[in-house]
Amino acid sequence: MRCPRLRFGFVSSKTRGNASVGGISATTTEAGASCDGGPRRVGLIAGWGRFPVLVAEALRRRQFEIYCLGVAGHASGELAEICDDYRTSGLARFGAAVRYFKRHGVTDATMAGKIHKTLLFRPWLALRHLPDWKTMRTFLPHFLTREKDNKDDTLLGTVVALFAAEGIRFAPATDYAPELLVQGGRLSRRGPSAAQWKDVRFGWKIAKELGRLDVGQSVAVKNQAVLAVEAIEGTDACIQRAGRLCAAGEFTVVKVAKPRQDMRFDVPTVGLKTLETLRAAGGRVLAVEAGTTIILDQQEMVAYADRHKLAIVAVNGGAACPGDDLPENEEIRQAHSETISESPRRSRER
Repeated sequence: MRCPRLRFGFVSSKTRGNASVGGISATTTEAGASCDGGPRRVGLIAGWGRFPVLVAEALRRRQFEIYCLGVAGHASGELAEICDDYRTSGLARFGAAVRYFKRHGVTDATMAGKIHKTLLFRPWLALRHLPDWKTMRTFLPHFLTREKDNKDDTLLGTVVALFAAEGIRFAPATDYAPELLVQGGRLSRRGPSAAQWKDVRFGWKIAKELGRLDVGQSVAVKNQAVLAVEAIEGTDACIQRAGRLCAAGEFTVVKVAKPRQDMRFDVPTVGLKTLETLRAAGGRVLAVEAGTTIILDQQEMVAYADRHKLAIVAVNGGAACPGDDLPENEEIRQAHSETISESPRRSRER
């Protein structure tokens, strides 16, 4: 169902059951449960990709009432069928987003999915996105006075703080769908060769440093030489660039969490599309960090890897997985340990 364009920035809506569009929900407790004993409510800000759909499905299975804002041009239409109420929202309409959540009594929220950061560097940014007053006031130091930087953690941390000031707390999406975090070990039948394990170890150190600088999460390497590093273009584009630069193929991609990863946003994520891109570019190995990487549709990924003789490994504290006769790498173990211990994961009391 579609409704007329609304003044405060939302352009469409979808409501499940008998709940009225724009209606006022019952007051909620701090834990997100309805004071009248109704379903627990959670807000979802959905970006691009399959991750938000899987999070919404997990919330539905756990009997949450879901109020979703899908970012225009990013979010999947599937969300409208899963969520109790769904609205499409502009990228720069945070004041409207706050009002939407408050109207529905939402005090707990999460975000999932990618925002294409390249949109921020197109000409006539303000005219393209028509930011509301709260967004302009909040991001003035980033985009006008240039007093603050525009790194991922800076921008997303500002978003979280904006909602927190209005009584809306964001938790990691993996608190609601912990099954999406990959466990350590070799996922595919094929494992890396001895030379490829050396590339994993080498790439791990580079990727961790990229994360520390908040540049990106992924690096493509071969023979312990860097082919490509990820920045705002994303992992797939990084892999494609590596393929163009390495005609011989057979390279390794390493994707890790930042040393001080905030699990509420920008969590490393891989899926079937990652593997398809890797194969098309001539790559052979995908190594990710166990416990802090989201893996989408794992069974399909593993089946695809096995069909095409690709290797997928989730490194859990060291570069050697069970069955691989290789010594552990202390630098990798230490980097993984720091990520786990310093991640600001917030446990939700329900």
